[in-house]
Amino acid sequence: MFEEKEIHLREYLKILLKRQYTVYTFFGIVCALTLIMTFSVTPVYMASTKVLIEKSEPANLSALNYYGYTYDPEFSETQYQLIKSFSVAQRVVRMLSLDKQKAESIAESGKSSNIVTGTFRWFRELFSTILHLGGTAPRPAPAAQTELREEEMLLKAYQLAKAISASIMVTPVKNSKLVNISYMSTDPQLAAHVINTVAKAYIDEVLDIRMSSSQYAMKWMTEKAEEERARLRTAEMALQEYMKDKDIATLENKLTMVPERISEVATKLAISATKRKELEALYSKVKDYAANPERAETIPVIAADPTIQSLRTQILKAEQNILDLSNKYGQKHPAMISAQEDLRGLKERMKGQIQRVSESIRNEYEIARASEENLQQLAGQTKAETLRINEKFIQYGALKREAETSKELFDAIVKRIKEQGITQDIQTVRVWVVEKAEVPTIPAKPNKMRNILLGILVGLIGGVGLAFFIEYLDNTVKSPEEVEERFGVPVLGLIELLKAEKGLIEDVVLRDPHSHLAENYRVIRTNIILSSPDSHPKNILITSISAQEGKTSTSVNLASVLAQSDHKVLIVDADLRRPRIHKVFGVDNATGLSTYLAGVSDIQFLPAANTENLHIIPSGPIPPNPSELISSNRMKDLLAVLQEKFDFIIWDSPPLFTVAESLVLSRLLHGTIIVAKAGSTTYEDLKRGIKSIRDIEARILGVVINGLDLKETDRYYNRYYGYYYTSPKNEPPPPLPYEH
Repeated sequence: MFEEKEIHLREYLKILLKRQYTVYTFFGIVCALTLIMTFSVTPVYMASTKVLIEKSEPANLSALNYYGYTYDPEFSETQYQLIKSFSVAQRVVRMLSLDKQKAESIAESGKSSNIVTGTFRWFRELFSTILHLGGTAPRPAPAAQTELREEEMLLKAYQLAKAISASIMVTPVKNSKLVNISYMSTDPQLAAHVINTVAKAYIDEVLDIRMSSSQYAMKWMTEKAEEERARLRTAEMALQEYMKDKDIATLENKLTMVPERISEVATKLAISATKRKELEALYSKVKDYAANPERAETIPVIAADPTIQSLRTQILKAEQNILDLSNKYGQKHPAMISAQEDLRGLKERMKGQIQRVSESIRNEYEIARASEENLQQLAGQTKAETLRINEKFIQYGALKREAETSKELFDAIVKRIKEQGITQDIQTVRVWVVEKAEVPTIPAKPNKMRNILLGILVGLIGGVGLAFFIEYLDNTVKSPEEVEERFGVPVLGLIELLKAEKGLIEDVVLRDPHSHLAENYRVIRTNIILSSPDSHPKNILITSISAQEGKTSTSVNLASVLAQSDHKVLIVDADLRRPRIHKVFGVDNATGLSTYLAGVSDIQFLPAANTENLHIIPSGPIPPNPSELISSNRMKDLLAVLQEKFDFIIWDSPPLFTVAESLVLSRLLHGTIIVAKAGSTTYEDLKRGIKSIRDIEARILGVVINGLDLKETDRYYNRYYGYYYTSPKNEPPPPLPYEH
């Protein structure tokens, strides 16, 4: 991975200088279009009127507010939309009674008018006129002319209203109730006339809305009042009939007494139930002890009976008398018998008295139980009567509420009708025209100065942006600095682009040795010689990334300049697939490198014409297996022989991405020079080519940038080549090695 370099401001300046014609072209086009559009547009004038729109708060007498105007954004926006509404525009059309000329001016005011649309309309009107003059235009039947004219007038009025509505502009004045209403037209007087009419039409529209709203409200409330009056009468009659039928007056007295009766019955029922329970418990105990008088006497109620108490005393005395007599007499003594008879009589009387008391308790219990049952029946009857009365009063309450509700609603409607009659003249929206529109003298559009400045700004920014965008998209080799910074390999030289009319580049050094192109190759020669501190490389491979990048022309011209410096140079055409060296030098290609490597012939060094120290080994016939021949042992033997005979051996090989022979040769030779074509070879392809050579651990002498266009390069190279252009032809400039 290569580290990203820091981009300085001068790099951006270099891009702008390089793409200056793009910037100039874009800037010129934008400015020209801006000037054409600005000066071809028909001037449009804007007239404005200022109105005061105020909301009256409120129109209801029962809710008067004395705190003044409150901010209501919905009210303001509603008024703005009403001003621009189609109904207001229709009023303007009717109020103005626009003639044909003004109508056309209004219709055209909403459309853009420039040189293109103006020309189109002119031709359209001319064509229509020719048709009418020639009698070819369709004419309506006389009977239908009147109806057609009316339809056209309605359609025209509709179109005018739509155009006016679309052209009205409403702008509120900040922190105030004032509003600016504006209208633009190509006719300044018409603009002022229309906008003043818009203000008046808006005021009339507000009044009409208010009046129609009041009239509709009065009509609706009057109808509603009649309905409520009939409903109230029906409700009152139903209430009166129900009161008469159910005797509500008597029921009201009963309804007031019912709670007291219920409370009294409930109290008595509770007392009776308590007494009944007590007597029931006592009677149950008495009934159980009735057979045993002695146990019955233990019951407090029986024991408390005075007769029983008296009999108990007498029985005690009788028992005491028998006890005393038993001490004196025997059991059969008449006195003892009389005393015992008296005791039995007393006990019989006691038993009878106990039965009488028990019967009395039973009677009291029965009476209490009957009383409780009577009270329960009375309570049930009272509750039933209460429910019946309540049911009648519920229906009575419903009828009464309905009558009262109808009366309240009827009274409210009558009150509102009276209020509406008083307040219908009070406007909820009040509008005053503060400033009438004056006839404008200066057009609002186009703003020529603003458009020109905007065109200049857009042209500059767009041109600069386009230049940087094109530079961003251009990923081809352009400058030696970037190649060295990206890949860490030196750039041995730059070859200027040669125009086709100046001849072929392959023999430029031989044809014109004092040209600037020849000097380019001398710079490359100098950098190759200085590339090693000990000795210069002898076997040099010239290759490229792909075809048509100038490797053969570089090989030929580099060999020529090396030979011109009194070095013994050999150029070998190692491109055994598409050889060209024999065509450049005009030699026979019947034998050469391929025949020697195949063992068919010996190696021959052909001298180049007009060059004493330059010899050639052509490729020979194209073999079926070039890669095997290049990697054979005879190739290694040939390298040893050539290295002894020549100072420099230039090998012209196929492109790297085409075949494998270039990689094989780069491993065998002392160094490789990669030819990259400016504006054609991409950095990605060059990166792949350099990596493929480095992967086999071959030496890369550097890169030669071929086909450099001086018009698109930066100022440094222009200064250098400009200096060279001024050099006299008979005094060639000294070679300038490319620093790396």
